[in-house]
Amino acid sequence: MADRTPNILLITSDQQRGDCFGFEGRNIHTPHLDQLARDGTRFATCITPSLVCQPARASLLTGLLPLTHGVWDNGIDLRDEVADLGFAAELSRQGYHTGLVGKAHFSTYHTFEATGRPECRQSTHLFDEGWHGPYMGFDEVEIVLAGHNTFLPMKPPHGLHYEAWYHHGGKGDALDEAYGRRMRPDTGAAQTHHSGLPPTWHNSTWVADRTIAFLERNKDRPFCLWASFPDPHHPFDCPVPWSLLHPPESVDLPVHRELDLDRRPAWHRQSLESKPVLANERLRRFREEGSRVVRQSEAQLREMIANYYGMISLIDHNVGRIMAGLQAAGLSDNTIVIYTSDHGDLLGDHGLYLKGPTPYDGLLRVGLIAAGPDVPVRRVVDDPVSLMDLCPTIHDLAGVGPAMDMHGQSLLPLVQGGGERTFACSEWKVHPSRCGVALDLRTVRTKRHRLTVERESGEGELYDFVNDPAECDNLWQDPGAAAVRKELLDLIEARPDDMAEPLPEPIGMA
Repeated sequence: MADRTPNILLITSDQQRGDCFGFEGRNIHTPHLDQLARDGTRFATCITPSLVCQPARASLLTGLLPLTHGVWDNGIDLRDEVADLGFAAELSRQGYHTGLVGKAHFSTYHTFEATGRPECRQSTHLFDEGWHGPYMGFDEVEIVLAGHNTFLPMKPPHGLHYEAWYHHGGKGDALDEAYGRRMRPDTGAAQTHHSGLPPTWHNSTWVADRTIAFLERNKDRPFCLWASFPDPHHPFDCPVPWSLLHPPESVDLPVHRELDLDRRPAWHRQSLESKPVLANERLRRFREEGSRVVRQSEAQLREMIANYYGMISLIDHNVGRIMAGLQAAGLSDNTIVIYTSDHGDLLGDHGLYLKGPTPYDGLLRVGLIAAGPDVPVRRVVDDPVSLMDLCPTIHDLAGVGPAMDMHGQSLLPLVQGGGERTFACSEWKVHPSRCGVALDLRTVRTKRHRLTVERESGEGELYDFVNDPAECDNLWQDPGAAAVRKELLDLIEARPDDMAEPLPEPIGMA
């Protein structure tokens, strides 16, 4: 696209809904991301290839659907030989310096046994402060180990780069104490509190700091950097004053926020009411208690959403810092910036929270923005696309051929005003260790419809976004929707027959 080989800066958040941007009409403060969208092209119907972190991130790196790259649920490591075919490794072979700063999650944190991988909590002591990769095809890494403070940053010799910085000089205990302070009266909102951790020490600030340092350090050679913020993933623990930016009474509530399981396929109820199947009782309790939320009152839901908004605004602030760092390093005119997230959050839709095998739009759809040289400004693409399209897009931007065939397709024709996409796919083979029931979910999204089928039972759901944007009326059994249902099922059946065999068993839970 540019006359010179462009640098590529991919910025991601974790669990940010596709509608949680100011430009989407929500009452959320995201001035820098709104400006990025005005300065470039955004994709209004981008979906995740999987509803959970590890499969989605592996798909972004490799351009493959989860059942092909093999990471079909959390708790399964991406194999080194598959990662070696992803965009980071291939660009590195072609002369780019590739880096990752922040959350990686290509390997499992909570494992049944030590794996020897840097992201395994039982193995981090094997990697000292001098270790910076290579990892998963990236030449250089600075990693936040998860970054979600259900577990506070590990103390050395455990943990990785952020954790070592956080505890340097013995200050970690005082920071832990500050984090635990509840700076606002508790409403009882699930997994929500206003943290007293100074934002200077927050991992969103650290990711921006290390990203800016990477840009300055590598400004004289072509680079491809993935800057990965761990937020706004639960727990919703935004630090003050950012947690106070959005008054709870001003936030947007879901249009439909009541559980209506009698109107949904059986797997919705099964996934909520069954117990995770895990031999390790500690991990089973953690999975059950950490991934499910009891019904919230309106006041509690407002508090949760306000905190979630604050986490996103803190990320937005640090995106602004990164953009200023690009300019200060003289890189703005030759760097393509991409912003997206791995998946969304249910955030009260249909009485559901966090994530699970209920692929409503708040969980399935993510924001996607691209800006930089030769990218049209103020352009909105409505065609359905996928996160896994980013791998071939990055190859295309770099002028590098892919190392393998991919399911994803380059987005450049759509950016440049040509081509057309009619559908995008997502899949999740849910292990019973997650919610007590084994599921095989396949989803297809068009501009107008979303269809999901559970292949073991044959049950499904079909929604029409034109007439039913809140996905309330399931048309799966509607005779008037039979033709649409068949058309979308045919798209699912047309999936390439290239699934990994045998699929690997989980070695942990997340």
